[in-house]
Parts: sequence; C-alpha cells; structure tokens
Amino acid sequence: MSRGLQWIHALAQGPEVAGFPASVKVIDGELDNRPARFIAVVPDPHNPFPRARQGEVGVLEGWGLAKAVEQAIEADQGGQPRVLVAVVDVPSQAYGRREEALGIHQALAGAVDAYARARLAGHPLLGLLVGKAMSGAFLAHGYQAQRLIALDDPGVMVHAMGKAAAARITLRSVEELEALAAKVPPMAYDLANYASLGLLWERVPVAAIEQPGEAEAASVREVLSRALRDIGDSRDLRGRLGASNRALSSQVRERLRAQW
Repeated sequence: MSRGLQWIHALAQGPEVAGFPASVKVIDGELDNRPARFIAVVPDPHNPFPRARQGEVGVLEGWGLAKAVEQAIEADQGGQPRVLVAVVDVPSQAYGRREEALGIHQALAGAVDAYARARLAGHPLLGLLVGKAMSGAFLAHGYQAQRLIALDDPGVMVHAMGKAAAARITLRSVEELEALAAKVPPMAYDLANYASLGLLWERVPVAAIEQPGEAEAASVREVLSRALRDIGDSRDLRGRLGASNRALSSQVRERLRAQW
C-alpha cells in the first residue's frame, strides 16, 4: 500500500478531485479552520510510462502537480489563499528515454514553479514526509514548503538518490557510503541528520504509519495546524536557516548581499 495514498485520505477525508492522472491525488478539505488542498503522488501500475509506475514523479505527474496548484492559485484570487499540503512519498523522478524525450525536466520545473508562485501569492505551503523523499521528485513535490514535517520512522528517508545509485556514482560500496554518511550529515539518509541541516520543522512519532487511523491523523493534523500558524503571513523560506550544520549557508548569503 502507498503511504502517500493512505495519508492523504486519512488527513483530507473527502472525495478526490477529478481531472488528474491516476498517479496524482488531489483532495480539498480544511486545516485549522481554513480551506486546504492536499496533494500526493501515488503508484499507478497502469501508468503509460513504465518508469513512473511505482510512485515516481514523471511527465504526467509533473504537469499534474502543476495543474493542481495552478487551479488553487486561480480559484483563490481576490479571496483567502487556501493552504497547500504536499503529502510526500516519492522514491525518485522517472528515469526513462521517453520521459527525457517528452521533457520531464520541463514538467518537473512546471511543478516547482507552480508551488513557488503559490507560496509567493500567499498560499501557506506545508510538506509532510510520510515515506521516501528522493531526488528530483522531492524537488518537484514538497521542497518548496515553508515548513517540512516528517513522520518519525526509518522508512522516511531524504536524499538526492538511492543508496545503490549513490554508491555507483561515488565509486564506493554501499557499506563505504554508510560509513561516510556517519561523518557527513548531507550524505546520510536518516531524519536525524537531515534535521541537523535545519530543514525539518518537526518530526512526528506515529503508532501506525502504514495504515493510519483517526488517532494518527489527528496527531499529524495538530502538528500541521501549528506549522500553519507558525508560518503566519510569511512567504519565504528563511525559516530553514540557522541550524549549526548550515552555518556556511548563512555566511554565503551574507557575503552575496554585501557584494550586491
């Protein structure tokens, strides 16, 4: 069962919005007494793109995400911008010749652009990591969030690529890669190291992550509501800075501002 599918239904508790690929689930609901749109990418065994059948973000998914966000931006013009909640369980972007030929880079860029413009237009953007958040898939779906919340579980991992692929690229064994990750936080896959980079707002322990019940959903909704209130009227990502392992990031920004 897809964690993304389980959690979007547990949190939103409404009918799916029609007009999207089977791999893109969109449900309108509410969060903290505000209108909210929940969005997830899920596996589709009948996807016409074989490389995107296990929950990967490919051409259809990229444009589907962009459409879901664009709809919210257009519908809310002149009113209160609804909350956008990206429920993240994506193992990778879709690697395939057809995806490359049909412009997966543009599809994923379209999703990123839509999320960023929504945030700048005043839509509070939350990212909930319930499974894997890997590579370009995470960049396209969730990484623009002002607050990232993760379920505290070993199955929730964040990285640029899977361990086997990372080992091949760096000409190391998986064991050597894991030893390196123990010393270099950005190389690690676990949430503790990722949190040390200042990118996670909170980790949430849950009793049943694979099939969440009412208690798990209520607990996570409470954290999402607190994160929403913490965002307030801000529209940027500066909340990610300040962690000890991102000290150099702050210095680079200071020097760039001084030069410009």
